[in-house]
Amino acid sequence: MKKIFISAAIAASLFSLYNCKDTPKAESKSLTKEITFTKEGELSLLKAENDSIIATLDIEIADDEYSTQTGLMYRHSMDGNQGMLFIFDDSLPRSFYMKNTEIPLDIIYFNAKKEIVSIQKNAKSFDETSLPSEAASQYVLEVNAGLSDRWKLGKGDRIKFTKY
Repeated sequence: MKKIFISAAIAASLFSLYNCKDTPKAESKSLTKEITFTKEGELSLLKAENDSIIATLDIEIADDEYSTQTGLMYRHSMDGNQGMLFIFDDSLPRSFYMKNTEIPLDIIYFNAKKEIVSIQKNAKSFDETSLPSEAASQYVLEVNAGLSDRWKLGKGDRIKFTKY
């Protein structure tokens, strides 16, 4: 009986050594999965003077606590014709920051009439500095950094949008 036990112990040891050598190491995986864009509506930016369309975007909507807190965090890129529209129930001074956000952004604040009240341009990735609106805002649009200058957006320009 003793020989069987010793033989079993030796076999188990050899088997465990074999497994350690030949089993590939598990690759480490990121703790956060990249979130991909989901089109939930369309938005048009309009010039204040004549209502001409400046740009049309596919938008993702942030209108609940989780989506407004997460925003565009954990994303590696966003197409130039895409943006995220935050919709709030009330019009208050708002402030955003770039924690866990890899994409440099322009943050455009709109009042209850959907008119631009201020723009935070070229918000830096991962920066936790507060980026406040200059006036009460009910809607906030995040787009790739530099687009607000390219589109020549200014106070008073407006948005209209459709949610799907």
